[in-house]
Amino acid sequence: MIPIRGVKAACETIGLPRSSLYHQPRPVAAPETSAQPPRPTPVRALSESEKAAVLAALNGERFQDQAPREVYATLLDEKQYLCHWRTMYRFLAANDEVRERRNQLRHPVYAKPELLASEPCRVWSWDISKLRGPQKGHYYDLYVILDIFSRYVVGWMIAEVESAELAEQLIAETCAKQGVARGQLTIHADNGAAMTAKSVAVLMADLGVAKSHSRPYQSNDNPYSEAHFKTLKYRPDYPDRFGSLADARVWAKQFFAWYNHEHHHSGLALLTPFDVHYGWTDQVLAKRQAVLDQAYAAHPERFVQGAPIPARPPEAAWINPPKAEARPEVENVAAAPPSA
Repeated sequence: MIPIRGVKAACETIGLPRSSLYHQPRPVAAPETSAQPPRPTPVRALSESEKAAVLAALNGERFQDQAPREVYATLLDEKQYLCHWRTMYRFLAANDEVRERRNQLRHPVYAKPELLASEPCRVWSWDISKLRGPQKGHYYDLYVILDIFSRYVVGWMIAEVESAELAEQLIAETCAKQGVARGQLTIHADNGAAMTAKSVAVLMADLGVAKSHSRPYQSNDNPYSEAHFKTLKYRPDYPDRFGSLADARVWAKQFFAWYNHEHHHSGLALLTPFDVHYGWTDQVLAKRQAVLDQAYAAHPERFVQGAPIPARPPEAAWINPPKAEARPEVENVAAAPPSA
């Protein structure tokens, strides 16, 4: 008589782990060779002609922009019943027609402005900012035109109101002062009322100046003006409110004199906008090089990377630079303005 042994002893005898014994794969049932009989059509299902009538009603001119719920309710009020609105949805899904059916505004796709300035007076950016007046709700409008290559403020004005007429006056006077030739300049702005006014567009066409606008709700399309206004309003002496229009103009005159002639701009290798705009870059850098050479000769051990060379400003400035493979071959390009 063969003695009865436990599972553990039996597995040890044949060299099989108990886990393998308890986890043997189940046998897979053989696939059925006979085809399943077709499912019978429910007696309450709509006929093909009724389905066609429902789809014709949904896609007809009357209901083509209405949701099935609305169609269902409208037909009921007219004493007509085709099917439940859930059934309407199923018919639409079967025909790949489930989407937004309402007639809605389709916003156009706006082209991203791509502007390149490789020298002064090629691309200007202009905008209007509000300055607080003496009372709550009272503001003055500051118009500023900025050269994106040199960051030089070529024109500015403070007025009581924002108007296309004042914008025309500022643009015309600034172009004349800078000696802008026809076909030389592009002026970029956002989509404010004064910027998009027809009279301003006509003026720029008469001057031979191309116009460019930011996309709606895209402040990054006008980065140079935005950065400049931040520099202006973060000045230590910028007041909380201006006492009068004359007070605002006096402060702005002092600010723009400092900004153009004394402010060492971080985006221009610490040169001033005046130096870059009027071609003094090489002279200023030569003076800086002489000072650095003297410092290096006195203490070369302090310059671990060798003789110092002053940084140069970017050779070009972009608004929305294209992808690298499509960008023109311009070295040392400023893709976007750093904080001024």
